[in-house]
Amino acid sequence: MKSARRRQSNWTAYAFLTPWLIGFFCLTLGPMLGSLYLSLTQYNLLSPPQWIGTENYRQIFTQDGTFTASLLLTFKYVFLSVPLRLMFALAIALALNKGIRALGIYRTVYYIPSLLGGSVAIAIVWRQIFDGSGALNQFLAWFGINGPSWISHPDYIVYTIVSLSTWQFGSAMVIFLAGLKQVPADLYEASQIDGAGKVKQFFRITLPMLSPVLFFNLVMSIINSFQAFTPAYVIGDGRGGPLDATMFYTLYLYLKGFSFFDMGYASALAWIMLVIIGAFTALVFLTSRFWVFYGDQEGR
Repeated sequence: MKSARRRQSNWTAYAFLTPWLIGFFCLTLGPMLGSLYLSLTQYNLLSPPQWIGTENYRQIFTQDGTFTASLLLTFKYVFLSVPLRLMFALAIALALNKGIRALGIYRTVYYIPSLLGGSVAIAIVWRQIFDGSGALNQFLAWFGINGPSWISHPDYIVYTIVSLSTWQFGSAMVIFLAGLKQVPADLYEASQIDGAGKVKQFFRITLPMLSPVLFFNLVMSIINSFQAFTPAYVIGDGRGGPLDATMFYTLYLYLKGFSFFDMGYASALAWIMLVIIGAFTALVFLTSRFWVFYGDQEGR
């Protein structure tokens, strides 16, 4: 009787899991395996795929200079945008954690950019702000500063995109704020009795107690930053200009697949990106044992 009830309970659980399982196998695992197969073929969307083995990968690593340039540009974007976004998110979370009135309103206002920042409309607005005659240069002109066209100069446009990414700190900020609410107040009271100042409290109490939250935000920010596409496409000219200064990896992948109809090559690029993101994520996980503190762990 107990085994029959257990089997019935298992079937009930599987029934509830069925929509997720269908979505996983049909919309995630299936397309991934299909993409892996296409990466080993020559496929232009118009004719059947032709098996060529690892030729796409060999060409990417030995003959494709744009691959290297786009990868380095993406690394630069990730290494700039991720720390800036997390620092702004933590700074605002610390400010909002002071018990100010109407906290919910401020939290919503700061979170809105994260909801809108990935949209085409916001990227267009950002393009207008940083144009040669845009709002930023008009503001600088009041102080006698003649600003350049930030989106037309190859040395500046990537920083424009980084600033847009930094502006989208809302989701990380909300998570940091939730983590700050969980830090016991008696830790700060005890440190004050011992004579610790605000700076020492931040580095000795706040950061260690927030390290699991920081770990989560860091992993998610790295993954999202490697996949940045819309700002580079809209703020640039959609082709990586000027002078390939916005040729992010995802944009290059998109152009290969949907502009040049080389879907096999684009699939190979996608799998290389998957490995790169996996490597960076694994590195963060491996190093987390040295800087992530969990309250239930002894001796740390």
